[in-house]
Amino acid sequence: MLILVRHGETEANAQRLLLGRADPPLTERGWEQARALAPVVAGAGLVRASPLRRARETASAFGLPVEVDERWIEVDYGELDLRPVTHAWVPLWEKWRADPEWVPPGGESLASVGRRVREACEELQGTATTADVVVVTHVSPIKASVTWALQVGDEAAWRMFLDVGSVTRLGMGERGPVLRSFNERHHLP
Repeated sequence: MLILVRHGETEANAQRLLLGRADPPLTERGWEQARALAPVVAGAGLVRASPLRRARETASAFGLPVEVDERWIEVDYGELDLRPVTHAWVPLWEKWRADPEWVPPGGESLASVGRRVREACEELQGTATTADVVVVTHVSPIKASVTWALQVGDEAAWRMFLDVGSVTRLGMGERGPVLRSFNERHHLP
């Protein structure tokens, strides 16, 4: 099973800011979420994490060895990073929704995220067939993993919502990956 964990809360998440490559720490609530995730991932054969602090801090609460993998880093929002999610950005959002290859000023396209995450998923697929593999990452890489499993285009990511501290599970079988659960929150305080 490939268990995808969205990191715990940061102050930027609490303020509803776009959070891409900025690197804030977890809030106290984020640490509570990370500790609540530990029993969910207990017994994992492998834990990987994005290099960003919020993902590494969340993974550290599991008490398991953690490997950092750059491919699981959040999308680069460029000039939009740490900006409020408001109607002022509607024209840019419309461009992004219409074209997964569109790049925000100074940032990265959703298609680029999809390519690097699909490569990472394919690398882990064999291991995740026989053991639980946990990846602590961010919204965009988790959505890209789901689009990989469902064999749909990157634009499907716009139809998904993930909470901080949530869990998404991809089962691995003979016929490929299967979405087993999405945005699990039952473990959160």
